[in-house]
Amino acid sequence: MQIKRLTVGKGRTTKPNNGTEEWIKEYYEIEVLIEDQAELELAKANLTSLEDGWLSQSKPSKASPPPQSQEFKWDQAKVKWLEAQGSSGPYERSEDVNSPDFKALVKDLASHKGRLAKDGVFYWLFESGAVVGRKRRK
Repeated sequence: MQIKRLTVGKGRTTKPNNGTEEWIKEYYEIEVLIEDQAELELAKANLTSLEDGWLSQSKPSKASPPPQSQEFKWDQAKVKWLEAQGSSGPYERSEDVNSPDFKALVKDLASHKGRLAKDGVFYWLFESGAVVGRKRRK
């Protein structure tokens, strides 16, 4: 079996605390093309993290407690980076899936809608959800 497309969906249903019988449903679904079968599990995990970030950023109902602010701890120096050339010039990319710091970076990016600037460096999550890019800001 060869998987070419991956769809991951996640949602939540909440009941507002205003006395009505109405329920609020939030659901996100992401579909990506899988070029390399080795990226399947990582892509699934990254897409799920991205959806978790979206769900935690959406307004909670009055019945549910506000989401706790998450601070992700990662060290970019502990992630393996490779030089690459893109349409906007040189950058670095990482697919260091075995690194806990890479995994924390991906979750941090997911909670920031795939883009993050920190310590003069711009980080972004590629569409596959399995690759992170970085470039020094000028």
